[in-house]
Amino acid sequence: MKKALLLLALSITLISACFADDATDKLRKAAEQGDANAQYSLGMAFATGKAVPQDYEEALKWWRKAAEQGEANAQCSLGIAYYNGKGVPKDFEEAVKWFRKAADQGDVYAQYCIGGMYHRGEGVLNDREEAVKWYRKAADQGNANAQFNLGYAYYTGEGVPKDLEESVKWYRKAAAQGDDYAQCMLGYAYYAGEGVLKDPAEAVKWYRKAAEQGNTFAQNNLSAALGEGVLKDLVEAHAWANIAAIKGNERSQKLRDEIEEGMTKEQIAEATKRAKEILATIKKP
Repeated sequence: MKKALLLLALSITLISACFADDATDKLRKAAEQGDANAQYSLGMAFATGKAVPQDYEEALKWWRKAAEQGEANAQCSLGIAYYNGKGVPKDFEEAVKWFRKAADQGDVYAQYCIGGMYHRGEGVLNDREEAVKWYRKAADQGNANAQFNLGYAYYTGEGVPKDLEESVKWYRKAAAQGDDYAQCMLGYAYYAGEGVLKDPAEAVKWYRKAAEQGNTFAQNNLSAALGEGVLKDLVEAHAWANIAAIKGNERSQKLRDEIEEGMTKEQIAEATKRAKEILATIKKP
């Protein structure tokens, strides 16, 4: 019986491999005949090593063919390759060139990337207004990173007039998608009453969401928020400061020690136990 099952499993594996080979052959044939979508997909197959041996140079060859026909995904992939120097020499200007081609077609990730390059002055002159323009295009399409960056631009007044309410609006959109930095900044907005009414409970809620994803800034801020006021909870505050201090954050170490001064030995032991429980469930950043 075991032998029969083994032979059946082997047969299924062989059949699957044949189907995969057949699909790859059809994809390659379409790519060789100039189909841009097939060229991009074949490039992805070589980049990931799925159905074909991984070969990044071969991936770039097919992406370039597709990109030159205007395939936006391939253009964005080329931009990423030139930005990271993977398979080609690192070249920010060439990265900008391909990101722009894809971004002009509405590719959301390319829009976010070119916004970042204008923000940092990579391959183009540093231009915060141009960065905001591209961040906004990506943010409007739902890119959480772009939404956070746009919120931060409104918070600092770089590239746009400072507007704390607009900042909160974009932080909230990114935070709702799970962006931990946006969650942390939204928590701070409620804690400080910047762009929204001050609300300690709402601040703790958003700090906790980010802290549970491993965001050290949020862990520290959550500890500080729980160490005072109507939501004061020294055991929980100590636990979060202790967790944030693991990475050598001196501010968190100092905060933990300050909280500890007002605690009993039993509370400190409980807080240490609580920190271990949190660490067992915390998401890695």
